[in-house]
Amino acid sequence: MDEPALIRDAQRGDLDSFNRLVLAYQTQVYNVAYRVLGEAAAADDAAQEAFISAYKHLRSYRGGSFRGWLLRIVTNAAYDELRRRKRKPAASLEALTVMDSGPDAGGEAQLVSEVEAPEDHAQRAELAGAIQHCLDALPDDMRLVAVLSDVQALDYSEIARSLNLALGTVKSRLSRARTRMRDCLDQSARELLPAAYRLRGESA
Repeated sequence: MDEPALIRDAQRGDLDSFNRLVLAYQTQVYNVAYRVLGEAAAADDAAQEAFISAYKHLRSYRGGSFRGWLLRIVTNAAYDELRRRKRKPAASLEALTVMDSGPDAGGEAQLVSEVEAPEDHAQRAELAGAIQHCLDALPDDMRLVAVLSDVQALDYSEIARSLNLALGTVKSRLSRARTRMRDCLDQSARELLPAAYRLRGESA
């Protein structure tokens, strides 16, 4: 994919070029929204809103990481939804705790091995649920940094630009988020964690 050429064509109004960019990044954009919001329907809405916003503001893109630019837009969309929820709490606890799994259920897109044993798949799904539960328990500002760093693998400078934060603030929030995630997983899903992780915890 010639990304710079697609971006230039999309900025000139070529919808087909923009759609190719959407196809290239839709999974990453959706997964950021899903990890931040924890709900498939809300993540779908945030991802769609992000791509609409990206198309409207495409001419304002001035170079650099296009992926980072898109993730900044979806992060803002997800953050707006979190603020809306605080003003209008969910009607039931169930709405906050449902964890969809797999693309067929509307959850986070993931590749499932056809040869994976059912018990291994079930264990992996349970661990994914525990990770999402611990992410949901983080304060919003920590969750955003953790998702961008540890789920989407953005570096510190990309996260700082995406969230309009100082580099030191990103590092501090990420350190605290990782500590809370480690403690949460140690309490709620220790037996599901890889052996190397458990051994590190025991030797600490």
